[in-house]
Amino acid sequence: MTNRYYNVRFRKTEVYKGKRGTTYTVRWSVNGQRHGEAFKASAAAESFRAMLLVAANDGEPFDQNTGRPVSHGASAAGITWYDFALQYVDMKWSRISANNRVSTAKALTKATLALLRTEPVQYEGVDVRKALREYASNKKRRDEAPPEYRAILAWVRRNSLPMSAWEDTKHVDAVLQALDTVLDGTSAAASSAKRYRRILNVALEYAVRQKALQVNPLPTGKSGRPAPKTSGAVDKRSLLNPHQVAALLSWTAARPRTGHRLTAFYATLYYAGLRPEEAVALRIEDAVLPATGWGELRVHTAEPEVGGHWTDDGEAHETRTLKGRASGDTRIVPVHPALVATLRALIASDRLKPGGLLFPGEKGGLLAGSVYRRAWAKAREAVLPEHEFRSPVGKRVYDLRHTCLTTWLNNGIPPAQVAEWAGNSVPVLLSTYARCVTGQIAELQRRIEGPQALPGALPHLGAAKGRGR
Repeated sequence: MTNRYYNVRFRKTEVYKGKRGTTYTVRWSVNGQRHGEAFKASAAAESFRAMLLVAANDGEPFDQNTGRPVSHGASAAGITWYDFALQYVDMKWSRISANNRVSTAKALTKATLALLRTEPVQYEGVDVRKALREYASNKKRRDEAPPEYRAILAWVRRNSLPMSAWEDTKHVDAVLQALDTVLDGTSAAASSAKRYRRILNVALEYAVRQKALQVNPLPTGKSGRPAPKTSGAVDKRSLLNPHQVAALLSWTAARPRTGHRLTAFYATLYYAGLRPEEAVALRIEDAVLPATGWGELRVHTAEPEVGGHWTDDGEAHETRTLKGRASGDTRIVPVHPALVATLRALIASDRLKPGGLLFPGEKGGLLAGSVYRRAWAKAREAVLPEHEFRSPVGKRVYDLRHTCLTTWLNNGIPPAQVAEWAGNSVPVLLSTYARCVTGQIAELQRRIEGPQALPGALPHLGAAKGRGR
């Protein structure tokens, strides 16, 4: 089935005036499939539109997937990896989250550096990586690259190997080596390496569909360079005990201005097991807080912090639905009476109103990750003994969630219920916390001691051996 069609229709260029400037979007369709390309300058938009019109008037077929005239395409021998990577970024941009955009940029940067004809020794390595990661692989910022980074990217384009390089296992191995290592040549975190491999695999599958490659060259199964082994299990050493949590929260509460708010934020992770990006998104009306007893949190939104360069609206946080849940889904989480009292006190002391954030930042916006991470690091250093501070215990704010979920499991809450409260699937929950479940061995041993007993005494093996002589 061909993707080439002559049925091309053009619409009027759209002009959008926003607070960050004016954009001009050229709109057209190929065999009914709509396409659009945004520009910051009217002249650039009209030039691009004129190019498309000329191709259509000349009777040139258009590619339905890319929306471009077929003459703008290239074979594996003609198109470079760098140019293909940019096409892939532009295709995926509107379909993936901001966090995924960042990971894609990192993976493609590593692959691009491994697929150069020669080393860019005339440039600083940090500048080359920044040019590729922050500008070339960012559809929003590509046209905004400063002159020094434009020069680097022009050099990369000239020195990038063609897509046909993927047919040589030498280059495939070089890319995999780049994905699996960090700048100093040591092994990258296994989780990061596997994530980059998954991203690259999707990109190369897209290359096959676009006829830029005949087959996906990445090895499968046990062939080729094996992927790093990963373990999703929580390190038991990272969990906190109640005395440590109490000391850390007490120290935080004594901080001026925002200490009481950060204390309530950390307590929400410890008592309710929320992810940090879920806690920062909580609104006053999401918390049901009775005068006494247990309450509940109605969790329905997450606000992961990515950076304004990667989000569509330029904000540091991206509003997302809950992880692994359908759009609009809500998760009900029980609130311990101690946390109910803490949150009620926070609302009263800060005079928070319905519709507002439960944990606003100092300036009223979303609580920044840099703020709560920095405060937590200071609390650990101030409170924990030297040997504990140097250990993994509570090293990340996220370890408060791990501690909560482990506490629930260790005290007999059924895994299905814990998974529902935590926003996990049961298999993920069990694989993540299996090494942390303790305190149940004696009871489990008691359950199987009787059923496994043999009738009569177990034969004495030494006596049996003597009778056989």
